[in-house]
Amino acid sequence: MTVRMAVPTEKFEAGRILLVEDDSGLQRQMKWALTPYRVTEVGSRAEALKQFKANGPFAIVILDLGLPPDENGATEGLKALQEILTAAPKTKVIVASGHTDRNSAIQAVAKGAFDFFEKPVDIDTLKITIARALRMCVLEEENDRLRNFPTGQTGIVCASPKMTQIERMIERVGPADVSVLVFGETGTGKEVVARALHACSSRQAGRFVAINCASIPENLLESELFGYERGAFTGAVKQTLGKFELANDGTLFLDEIGDMPFALQAKLLRFLQERQFERIGGRTPIKVNVRLICATNRPLEKLVADGQFREDLYYRINEIRIELPPLRERDNDAVVLAQHFFNILKRTSYREIRGISDEALSVITHYAWPGNVRELENRMKRAMVMADGKFITAADLDLASLANEPVELNLRKEVEKFEGALVRKALAASGGNISKAAKLLQVSRPQLYNLMRTVDPHLTEDQVGE
Repeated sequence: MTVRMAVPTEKFEAGRILLVEDDSGLQRQMKWALTPYRVTEVGSRAEALKQFKANGPFAIVILDLGLPPDENGATEGLKALQEILTAAPKTKVIVASGHTDRNSAIQAVAKGAFDFFEKPVDIDTLKITIARALRMCVLEEENDRLRNFPTGQTGIVCASPKMTQIERMIERVGPADVSVLVFGETGTGKEVVARALHACSSRQAGRFVAINCASIPENLLESELFGYERGAFTGAVKQTLGKFELANDGTLFLDEIGDMPFALQAKLLRFLQERQFERIGGRTPIKVNVRLICATNRPLEKLVADGQFREDLYYRINEIRIELPPLRERDNDAVVLAQHFFNILKRTSYREIRGISDEALSVITHYAWPGNVRELENRMKRAMVMADGKFITAADLDLASLANEPVELNLRKEVEKFEGALVRKALAASGGNISKAAKLLQVSRPQLYNLMRTVDPHLTEDQVGE
């Protein structure tokens, strides 16, 4: 079971920019040109660090590499870059350089700077770079909020309303000792759901045993499930326990149940009716206390109609049905999961990678993910190995061709989607209690009502609990 722990995150005040530039004339020019941003100007590395200490992290820093006492070099500017990113790793530092100092600017980007521009300043180009950096800050902050948002016992990483409903269902079904059928496309996380059901049950101290019915040859699957006695067949040199015995007092997960041979289905049905079985070659009935969870990506109803799956077994394993949506139908979950996998992989990686670029986040959001969560995890593993810079790019994900496709970059809509997901999650976690939900979200009740109306303009205070 995944346990979420709250971690401190940097809080940026929108519109604040720190300009580190020793030329007072250029300071005045850029401060005027960057209206309506609130620009704080300083002229040295020491003053920049003093501002950070006194006024908290800035979202954006525009840094001249040629700072005193090395106005003609880049040593002081590079020191300032390193100290700023050490103090506030998520600050986006945009460095400035002259034509003759382009190599130093590239070196700065390699050390973690967000981007660079050349002097003389093209304000329009600089504003575009600032807008990109601010968008990256918003996405990272929303990812942090989603990643650290408290979950229930399931430990499932998600933000979409569809998966939030499934979380609630798992929490209700988990403690009930009923058979569950999980349906979903390949890679949607059926085993993750099965493990969550086990973790929410009274059997959590017992074993969770999983077996894939499609990956084991038909003549071996029966012995894998029920075990065998010594001498039962050629090569059976000792008594061997099957998965049912190993899962006693726990949970047995039968993945791809739709691929189970028809003859073996009868033996499984008999076990579900009598709660006992015999090992291959044995004559003594063995009773076990096992909860059965099955999963499939095949339409069992059609298999029943075609005579390929027993109807009586279908009803036995389908006491409760959970249908997992594909990743393409789970709003915002792809970004949240990408950040989740990045955090896991970063702990074991030798690479100094700071995060996922805004270009890659955009591609992750708009890609269809035919392989679902498994494909996303595999691409993140690939990206952690292939990344050349400080941030994972679309090329590192092997999705570079999609990066140039036109997409709708509406920041307001994206933020509203994230806020809506958080509001729904908070209300579900608090049982509709406004005060508790506001406390979870760390906002006031009036702020929460405003957020709720963003999600549903017709919602009134009378429709939710106090």
